[in-house]
Amino acid sequence: MKIHEYQAKEIFQKYGIPVPFGKVAYTPEEARKIAEEIGEPVVIKAQVLVGGRGKAGGIKIAKTPDEAQEAASKILEMDIKGEIVKKVLVTKAIDIESETYLGIIVDRGSKKPVIMVSAAGGIDIEEVARETPEKIHKFAVDPSTGLLLHQARELCFKIFEDPKIATKSSAILLKLYEAFIKSDASLAEINPFVVSTTGEVWALDAKINIDDSSLYRHEDIEAMRESQSIGTDEATEIEAKQKNLSYVKLEGNIGCVVNGAGLAMATMDLIKRYGGEPANFLDIGGSSSPEKVTNAMDILLRDKNVKAVFFNIFGGITRCDDVAKGIIEAISKMSISLPIVVRLTGTNESLARDILTLNQVPGTALIPASSMAEGAKKVIELVKKTVNK
Repeated sequence: MKIHEYQAKEIFQKYGIPVPFGKVAYTPEEARKIAEEIGEPVVIKAQVLVGGRGKAGGIKIAKTPDEAQEAASKILEMDIKGEIVKKVLVTKAIDIESETYLGIIVDRGSKKPVIMVSAAGGIDIEEVARETPEKIHKFAVDPSTGLLLHQARELCFKIFEDPKIATKSSAILLKLYEAFIKSDASLAEINPFVVSTTGEVWALDAKINIDDSSLYRHEDIEAMRESQSIGTDEATEIEAKQKNLSYVKLEGNIGCVVNGAGLAMATMDLIKRYGGEPANFLDIGGSSSPEKVTNAMDILLRDKNVKAVFFNIFGGITRCDDVAKGIIEAISKMSISLPIVVRLTGTNESLARDILTLNQVPGTALIPASSMAEGAKKVIELVKKTVNK
């Protein structure tokens, strides 16, 4: 679950991380009133769940309330990478002496939280990692002990020359780690983490991604999820969950419909092995009704990058004939023109084949496959033909 900057800053404040005073405005007039309340130069920041808002013109400095109103009027309703700005954060401007980066991620390789710090703050950390990786200092935290004070200090002394600033920053890094762990976050970062001209340290920006599986114990964070706060992909994933489907959008062009998380992962791995790119993880689970299959197809085909679909079903609790009925029903209702490769094996597989054979729908190619490998190769070949047309 992604949340907005202003929401992440609320979490930061809870754990004692200093953030500049600010409020959210939904209209230019509200932005003006907040600027009057702050009473000094402010920054107007678009609240969207995508990166690059600064480069897109979604962050502006305003010296007066009139300028704040004008800046907000330009930013509100702006389209930033497909997301329309519905609200802005009006926050106190800070005179910046230096900018750095503090962040924490869950690292699959080490299976630990990894702290990342860099003196190159204020720009995308991905850009720093790509062009000057030596500027990023990393430390894998032992979860049994957590981040210790001397470890935080050692990291901060690598990016700050002033011992006083390094000491102050190490205390903030410890608080960031506490917020990360107690919020069940998968990512928490401050970019930029700034030192002001008066020697104060501030979290000028804030980003936190929360593990969806932990939300049952974070009602306060769950409540931050608003309809206008949800990107299209996340909204689709939430809808899928409500329909008892597990869906994650990826960047490829082969739609995958599978039963069981392990089989789903194996299917995606096999597609990659044979030179294809999976468009999604979509697990319909066990005991799949025809309705569940049609729901899966509806969600999958919202991704316009999908050029072909691969059904890979191993029927145990899941009945192959139910899946077959769902495929035919989906094709009939949705007028699907994309080719669909179908591998059904297990419970009632003979009946499922008969259903697919006897109920072919004009305009949609249903291609049978006897094995997972054969199905993967066939769907990849179909996509190549489509792309090369």
